[in-house]
Amino acid sequence: MQQREYIGLEDQYGAHNYKPLDVVLSRGKGVWVWDVDGNKYLDCLAAYSAVNQGHCHPKIMQAMMTQAEKLTLTSRAFRNDQLGPFYKELCELTNSHKVLPMNSGAEAVETAIKTVRKWGYTVKGVAEDQAEIIVCDNNFHGRTISIVSFSTDDNARAGFGPFTPGFKCVSYGDAAAFEAAITENTVAFLVEPIQGEAGVMIPPDGYLKKVREICDRRNVVLILDEIQTGLGRTGKLLTEEYEGIEADLTIIGKALSGGFYPISAVLSNTEVMNVLQPGEHGSTFGGNPLACAVARAALKVLFEENLIENSYEQGKYFLDGLKQISHPHIKEVRGRGLMLAIEFHPEVGGARDYCYKLKEQGILAKDTHENIVRFAPPLVIKREEVDQILDAVNKALPVS
Repeated sequence: MQQREYIGLEDQYGAHNYKPLDVVLSRGKGVWVWDVDGNKYLDCLAAYSAVNQGHCHPKIMQAMMTQAEKLTLTSRAFRNDQLGPFYKELCELTNSHKVLPMNSGAEAVETAIKTVRKWGYTVKGVAEDQAEIIVCDNNFHGRTISIVSFSTDDNARAGFGPFTPGFKCVSYGDAAAFEAAITENTVAFLVEPIQGEAGVMIPPDGYLKKVREICDRRNVVLILDEIQTGLGRTGKLLTEEYEGIEADLTIIGKALSGGFYPISAVLSNTEVMNVLQPGEHGSTFGGNPLACAVARAALKVLFEENLIENSYEQGKYFLDGLKQISHPHIKEVRGRGLMLAIEFHPEVGGARDYCYKLKEQGILAKDTHENIVRFAPPLVIKREEVDQILDAVNKALPVS
C-alpha cells in the first residue's frame, strides 16, 4: 500500500485523538527510521524519549526474545525470577529504597498520587479526604481523569469534567509561590525537572534545590516526574542530579524499556512506599517478567554504551550549534542534554509547518504550542548526525 492508503485507514477506522505528521513509518534502526516508500529520516523525537537507546537495539531485542520464550506473565499473584533482580538493579542505579512497577507513565503518576495521599493520612495526619497536592502551571503528567484535573491546558480538559479535587497549581520555577501555597493539608509537590510538553521549559538554577529544602522543612513529599527527562535524556541518569538533590518519589517510564514494551516505575524512599499494603494498589501486567527482563537490558545498554555521557556531550554540541543560528523568526533556543527546543516568536508561529519543512530535509521533529519545535533524538546519535540536523534546521528556515 502507499502512504495515503495507510493514512486513509487510520482516518476511517481510528479515533481522531492525535494529529501526527503525515509520514507512515515501517522500520527503524538506531537514530534512523524509514517510511513505507523507503524514504530515510533522522528521528528527532525518539517516541517522546521512549527510544533513548535507539530503535530496535539488538541487545534489548535479544533479551525480549529470550524471555518471551520462557515466561511472559504470571500476574502478581505469584512471584517471578525477573522482578527481584530488576528491583535491586534499579534501586542501586538510582539510590532508591523501593520500586513499584507499572506499565505506562500515566499509571505511574496515578500510583504516586495514591501513595502520597495515603502517606498524608497515615503518617502526616492530614484529615481524611483533605489531602492536597501542589502542581505547576503548564504541566504535563498524562491524560487520565485525575491527571487532566490539574492540567492547565484547556485542550486536555474541555469536555471531560467533572474533575478530581485535591490539586493546586502554582507558577513553574517559582519556589516562593510553591511555599506560599502550602497548607496543613499539603502532602506533596509534583513537578517536572524540565517541562517537556510545555516546550522544554527549564527552571531557574537552584529551583529544585530550593524546592527540596522547602519540602524538608514543611514535611511535604517531593515527587519528580522524570518520565521524559530521566534515563539519560538530559545528560544525567536523572535530571535531579544537576542540582545534587534526591526526590522522595521519582517517576520513570518511556526509555525504561528502550521502546520495546510498556513499563514504568515509581522509585521511592521506604517511609513513603511502606504505607501501601497488599490489595491497596496493583496491576496485572505491572512487574511482569517480560517487562522486567527488557528493562534490565535497557538499563544496561545506557551504561555499557556510555549513552548518558554521549547525551551530555552531543547535547552541548547541538545546543551550541543552534545558538549560532541567527534568524529573525527565532525567539530562543534552549535545552539540556539531548532535550532541546527552538521557540519562534508567537506572531510568527508556524511550528508545524516548519516540522514539515524539516521532514523534506530528512528530519522528523515535533511541534508543540504552535511556535515551538522540540528535538530529542535517540542518545546513540553521533556528531556527524547532529551536524545533519543543524544543516537541515538552517535550510528549513525561511529566507530572511
